[in-house]
Amino acid sequence: MSLHPQSQAFLDAVAANSRPGWDEMPTQQSRDIFSAMTDLFETGPELSRVENLITENNVRLRIYQAERSHEATPAVLYFHGGGWVLGDLGSHDTLCRRLAAESGLIVVSVDYRRAPEHVYPAALEDCLDAAAFITEHCEELGVEGAQLIVAGDSAGGNLAAAVSLRTRDAANDAAPSPIIGQLLIYPALSADFDSESYTKFAEGFGLTRQIMIWFWEQYLGLQTADQFAAPALAESLTGLPPTHVITAEYDILRDEGEAFAERLMAAGVPTTQIRYDGMLHAFMHFTGAIGAGREAVSETAEVLRNFCGR
Repeated sequence: MSLHPQSQAFLDAVAANSRPGWDEMPTQQSRDIFSAMTDLFETGPELSRVENLITENNVRLRIYQAERSHEATPAVLYFHGGGWVLGDLGSHDTLCRRLAAESGLIVVSVDYRRAPEHVYPAALEDCLDAAAFITEHCEELGVEGAQLIVAGDSAGGNLAAAVSLRTRDAANDAAPSPIIGQLLIYPALSADFDSESYTKFAEGFGLTRQIMIWFWEQYLGLQTADQFAAPALAESLTGLPPTHVITAEYDILRDEGEAFAERLMAAGVPTTQIRYDGMLHAFMHFTGAIGAGREAVSETAEVLRNFCGR
């Protein structure tokens, strides 16, 4: 399919802006510019509960719930995208609000440490800490025990998959994994930059090959990726929770997301995968420019409910 007209208009606007790439500016300047893209993020719905918390290990969380309930509700642990360098609780506030409003579940956004100040595995450790915190405090937070879904977009999809792998490996009969599903939205799963989609969409489609290489360099520092840094390297995907993978047709990360979904299916993991034709990377986040992403958010909220049997 050809580029969706809204995707094309977005790319035209980016080209007209002629702003330097994320790798060409000081890190804080890049973060400030990204966080100020409020017209792209739009404003999320009003919710009855938006609460900021902090774990014992100083990881900041933001809890979203459409309507407070006396009954415990499964929780979606959400890890934001931004190449492990950009993004924070504010940049993904609208997306988390929409998912909470449309799924009826509690959504917990995680403000993990970012690169290059904190290289791998700092972000993953914070995400694991957040999962442990929600599990340990589930009763007081109104979260149904052993009912966690991990989710994230782009770099956040990487972290969601890594948390699932680490939690699977740590689980045993006495302490089973609390993760009942994982949602991977155009995830960054492999530090291999030679796939067909990387080659085909290397330039001119939003997220570029050069920028993605730079993001990986910031995240890894001088380290070589292992299976928890790049989940596509995992030898076995057996035993992972039911998974939904979202990809965008004109995205350099498309092929690695779809290959991961195929491996999950081959490993016997209940898996669904959808490619949104005509779409770019971050189309579900930049709905101020690509309004078609709002429908994808609604469809994704239904997937979250299905993970919980709701």
